[in-house]
Amino acid sequence: MYRSGIVMAWNVFRFCTALRGLGSIMILLVLGIVGLTYYAVVVSNYGPALYDGGLTSLTAIAVLILFHILVVMLLWSYFTVVFTDPGSVPPNWRPVLDEERGDTIPLTGSEFSDMPADPTNSRIRYCRKCNQLKPPRCHHCSVCGRCVLKMDHHCVWVVNCVGAFNYKYFLLFLFYTLLETSLVTLSLLPHFIAFFRDEEIAETPGMVASTFLAFVLNLAFALSVLGFLIMHASLVAANTTTIEAYEKKTTPKWRYDLGRKRNFEQVFGMNKRYWLIPAYSEEDLRRMPALQGLEYPSKPDLDAQEF
Repeated sequence: MYRSGIVMAWNVFRFCTALRGLGSIMILLVLGIVGLTYYAVVVSNYGPALYDGGLTSLTAIAVLILFHILVVMLLWSYFTVVFTDPGSVPPNWRPVLDEERGDTIPLTGSEFSDMPADPTNSRIRYCRKCNQLKPPRCHHCSVCGRCVLKMDHHCVWVVNCVGAFNYKYFLLFLFYTLLETSLVTLSLLPHFIAFFRDEEIAETPGMVASTFLAFVLNLAFALSVLGFLIMHASLVAANTTTIEAYEKKTTPKWRYDLGRKRNFEQVFGMNKRYWLIPAYSEEDLRRMPALQGLEYPSKPDLDAQEF
């Protein structure tokens, strides 16, 4: 039984490694869904409605303006996640010592047998696959084949790992995806209902098909992203990642939980003007070590505990 479990785990990691091959396919799929939605909303329905006059034209203007804003923000956030490195361990990284806090306690255990003779911190872990020390909140990604700073998970949709440097961008991608898919679902709902009522529709079969498909896809994504976003909102509120949410089940108190406001700032920064865009202010990058992915503030009373 134990041996079969090992084989199964090994096969799973082989499958994870194969996910690297998806690459541009997933990006093209996302762009294809956005393109289909754009055609259904702008070309098939609300673009022509601009010439109807009256309340219909005003409604079309409002929908089109809001739709374009959300699409721009969605794609901006998406490609920022895709092309931003989540954070890797710097070469020859070593922890900052604090003798007053007792950070010079030797490491013990066979897993550290290959480390130097003067280990530095009882909380520091060692990655056998990368043969290097692992900073706090760092985990090894089997898909990327490396250790990722504050790793949350490997996301197939963004063809990248979600970690310290792009977690905010990933959350904004989810946020704008939820807003955009909800807007599309509500704006196409009347046309979707008209289709089933066999009402006279002044559209080509291709336009009708695109409207039907766009409505179904956006409704499905809105519902799924809503649940995913709620889960990540709870993680941000507790200052944990998806991986750490499982780890802290065995820890009575989570040392990185600084309160909801400070936990939120650890991800989105302190400058409110940057909260809703996939970027950080230079000031936040300078004064917040957590945004560099190597050091994280923790509760003073739990500072000496192992997470």
